[in-house]
Amino acid sequence: MVTPPLEVRDLGYGYDGRPILDGVSFSLSPGEVLGILGPNGCGKTTLLRNLNRNLRPKGGCVLLDGNDLEGLQKRDIARKVAAVPQTNEISFAFTVRDIVEMGRMPFQEAFRGSTSEDERIVQEAMEQAGVAHMADRRINTMSGGERQRTIIARALAQTPDVLLMDEPTLHLDVSMQFDVLDLVRRLSRESGLTVVLVSHDLPMVARYCDRIILLHDRRVFAVGTPEEVLTPGNMRTVFSVDARYETDERGNPTVRLFGACHDDSDDAGTRR
Repeated sequence: MVTPPLEVRDLGYGYDGRPILDGVSFSLSPGEVLGILGPNGCGKTTLLRNLNRNLRPKGGCVLLDGNDLEGLQKRDIARKVAAVPQTNEISFAFTVRDIVEMGRMPFQEAFRGSTSEDERIVQEAMEQAGVAHMADRRINTMSGGERQRTIIARALAQTPDVLLMDEPTLHLDVSMQFDVLDLVRRLSRESGLTVVLVSHDLPMVARYCDRIILLHDRRVFAVGTPEEVLTPGNMRTVFSVDARYETDERGNPTVRLFGACHDDSDDAGTRR
């Protein structure tokens, strides 16, 4: 039996005594792209931050290659798990290359510079994320989308087994959103990269994810393929929208949104 690259068992978490997540369990397969969906405030980002021990579970555990994160050094975790957070506040005027090179730090010995292999990996990561042409630019002179692509390059430079992405397309223009997610999908297929993707974009998740976890009321409300999870009933219950999973004219999975729905008595009799 193959050990999952990442497994969550009965995870619970809360803030100031208020539970956010309760009894969350799932595992991932190598090369899988897993989407995490749910309404605002349901704990999507909190769950993601538990997966690389940026937060510590109040209950349950997270296993990396079968080993509890609590027993691992942060350096060992960073060699296998990379993260693209939703917000990236970088205070100093580092260049793009400086930031991407930080992705190699878990592999470097103290007081030793980059190796030729590190430099090759950094260059490849910048090219993959579309920032190689701006390698010497200062991060404080760049747009939000350019910064986001730089952070994605830094994560790729870690050569991770598992990539955690929190709203990775939030600051990107439409064409770059497709470029980034096409890249992630290709890496999952070609190199076995396992991806956990938090997003509010239902059509994007339907198109790029192999499976989806739908969070609601602190728990896993549904899990399965996009077609199994993105049902009209689930969309009404969790998001209060009328929506339907379908295939577009090019054969790509998507979600068609029809509008908000409400459970009050005036609408209940007319909605289908």
